[in-house]
Amino acid sequence: MPLGAGFDVAKRGYSRAQVDEHLERLDADLKMLTADRDAAIGQAGDLARQLETARGEIADLRGQVDRLAQPPTSVEGLSERLQRMLRLAQDESADTKARAEAEAGHIRAKAETDASAMRARYEQLLNELDLRRKEMEAEHRRVLETARAEAKDITDKAKAERDKLDAESQQRRTQVEEDFEIAMASRRTEAMHALAEQEAASKAEAARRVREATEDAAAIRAKVLEEETAAKADIERRQRESVADANKRKQDSITEANARLAEAADEARRRVRQATEESNRRITQATERVEALRKVRSSLAEQVRTARTALAEATHVLGDKPHVPADLKAKPSPDSEATVQIRKADVPKATSGAQPSPRPAAAQKPTGE
Repeated sequence: MPLGAGFDVAKRGYSRAQVDEHLERLDADLKMLTADRDAAIGQAGDLARQLETARGEIADLRGQVDRLAQPPTSVEGLSERLQRMLRLAQDESADTKARAEAEAGHIRAKAETDASAMRARYEQLLNELDLRRKEMEAEHRRVLETARAEAKDITDKAKAERDKLDAESQQRRTQVEEDFEIAMASRRTEAMHALAEQEAASKAEAARRVREATEDAAAIRAKVLEEETAAKADIERRQRESVADANKRKQDSITEANARLAEAADEARRRVRQATEESNRRITQATERVEALRKVRSSLAEQVRTARTALAEATHVLGDKPHVPADLKAKPSPDSEATVQIRKADVPKATSGAQPSPRPAAAQKPTGE
């Protein structure tokens, strides 16, 4: 049986919150059914594994029973007691085998019954899940179709309402524009009147400010003239001070220059005096050497005359003219004939002291202009 929607009808269709909640419930149911299906599949697999394990155990028990049922030796060769014990063992083995087979059959039947029941339940769950899925898909399609139809209806209504609102807004806009034009005309008239009043007030204010500015300019001009007069007086005073300072510095420079000139003249006189003394000393030494040379020359001339006299006497005694060597012939000696002449220009006059150079005339004192 398909599920009913049960949604509240709102202004523009079903309630969105209820639709979302219903879809969330459907998703939760689908997830729960999927989990149940997975659990049933897992349980069926566990039962199948248990059945296979039971079958393996039954096969092992059968093998053990068969091994126990086989007689180790023949009955004829045994004693009566052993035969009885063997029969008892065989009976017990047959009984155990019968019980084991019965229990194995019971377990197999139970396992097959449980497996059949689980398989039937699993198939039933699958059928229920498939049926529930189909119902939910049909419900989902129905909800979507209903939602689309309602959305289309809402869209159509919204378009109609929008057109209506557009017409109303256009009408209101026209009315507002007319009211605005009327209000603007009234405000324009008021603004022109206020502007004329402001213009008159501005002209009066401008005239007042021009008058105040003229008065301020006259006051500033008078103040500037006073400051200019004071500045000129200050400049003249500074000029006089500068001229006096310059004259003082000039006089100090002239005094210092005269002092330096006097020092230079004294130094020059000292150097001239030293040069004169050195020249006189050298002239004295030269005169002494000339006198010594004259004495040597006189001695040599005396010796030559003595030698000539002796030679003449020897010649007279011998009666012939002897050969006189060329180096003993009397020759005029440049030393005997030349005289040492010292020019007056070469020998400076000895002075007791250098005459002081005339002191330069003092410069005229500057006068303040």
